[in-house]
Amino acid sequence: MAELTFFAGTMDCGKSTLALQMDHNHRARGRVGLVFTRLDRAGEARLSSRLGLDVPAIEVTEDLDFWETVVGHLTAGGRVDHLICDEAQFYTPGQVEQLARVVDELDIEVFAFGITSDFRTELFPGSRRLIELADRTQALQVSALCWCGRRATHNARVVDGVMVVEGDQVVVGDTAPVEPGAAEPEVEYEVLCRRHHMRRMNSVAAQAAALSADVLPFDLDACPVPPPA
Repeated sequence: MAELTFFAGTMDCGKSTLALQMDHNHRARGRVGLVFTRLDRAGEARLSSRLGLDVPAIEVTEDLDFWETVVGHLTAGGRVDHLICDEAQFYTPGQVEQLARVVDELDIEVFAFGITSDFRTELFPGSRRLIELADRTQALQVSALCWCGRRATHNARVVDGVMVVEGDQVVVGDTAPVEPGAAEPEVEYEVLCRRHHMRRMNSVAAQAAALSADVLPFDLDACPVPPPA
C-alpha cells in the first residue's frame, strides 16, 4: 500500500540530500518517479543539496495541481511509481491534499521533505497540512547544530547580522555569511537551539558578546529574553 510520508526537520538536517538519495535508490531498482521542488537555492526547477548534488525537477508554482500533473503523465503513457517532493513547507494546503489523493486513488508513493516551522517558530501552512494528513511523519536523524554546540531545533532569519522575528514568512535567502559592506540588506538563515532562538542570540550576537570585556560567558543578560509584545 502506498503512503504519504513527511520527512521533517530544521535547515541543515540533510532533507534535500535524503530526497536525492531516495530518488537514486528507487531508480536504481528500476522504479520511475517525478521530482518536485519549490524555491530551491540552486534556482528554478532544480533540486539541490548543500553537498553539491543536484538534479532537474518540476517547479511547484502556486497553481500547479499535483493530481492533474500525475494523471496527465500517466495518460500520456508515462509511468510513475513515486513522487519526491522537496521544500514541501512552501506548498499550499490544497496541494498537500492533492498529494494525499495521488496516494489514495493512484496507489503512488509520495515522499515529502520540508522544514516544519519558520523563523517565527510558527508552522508553515504546507507543513501543518502534511502533519495532519501524512501516514507517517518522520524526524530526520541528522541533527543540525546551534553555534553553541547544542542540537538546533529552530530556524532563524538574520538580516545584516541581526536576528529578526517579524516579516514575510517566505523570503529566499541562504546560509552563507553576510558580505561585508553590502549595499542592500542581506538575508541569511541560521539554525539555533531553543534557548538562543528565544534570546535572539545568533552567532554574530554571540561573537560580539564574547569580544566584550564587560560580559561574562554565562551572563544571560547579554542577550535577555525580549519582553512580550
